[in-house]
Amino acid sequence: MPAIPAGIKALVFDFDGTLADTTPSHEQALRAALKAHGVGLDHDWYRGHVGLSIHDLLDALPGGRHLPHEEIIAQSRAHLLATVHSITPVACVVALLRRARRAGLPCAVASGASRLLVHPGMHALGLTREFAAVVVREDVTKGKPAPDVYLLAARRLEVPPDRCLAVDDARDGVASARTAGMHVIMVIDGHLADDAEPATTIRRFRPMTARGRRTRGA
Repeated sequence: MPAIPAGIKALVFDFDGTLADTTPSHEQALRAALKAHGVGLDHDWYRGHVGLSIHDLLDALPGGRHLPHEEIIAQSRAHLLATVHSITPVACVVALLRRARRAGLPCAVASGASRLLVHPGMHALGLTREFAAVVVREDVTKGKPAPDVYLLAARRLEVPPDRCLAVDDARDGVASARTAGMHVIMVIDGHLADDAEPATTIRRFRPMTARGRRTRGA
């Protein structure tokens, strides 16, 4: 397991695919919801877009802008909520979380998913009390790969981003954390790996609005 770098004052974790092994269930739920509208979901395309909120996924899906987003999202979420009790933790990530908490480091969640799914998932895994802050897609104007969720998590922890260690499994999530200026550990096939690229400065995305909220549902 990679060591927590010297000087790190807080850890910020993605949820889906990082703390919880939910990627297959999310793919299955979205595929079922799309099938009801006569639309297929390519496995490789979906895996290449893991990390986006379902609303952003539908925007990116070929022809997806013309679909009834809210209906599809409601159907997908209903499927996920019905099976939330069966999600499992990613063991190495939870072990890192426990190590950080024993060391007295505050931790946060920075997720591109909706609070309607993240909070029940955290409760199902018994992790709710481990986190001092939880940031979800509804809390920011722009989702991953923009840095907003990670920046807001650092702000709520009252720790500078360059003193935070982010843990994420998705390409867009890693880009989000890097752009926020955080150190990054990646989750690859259920294992932790040090990010090969250094933290970057914030320059590619517009900052969050003063209210720190997005204008549409996740």
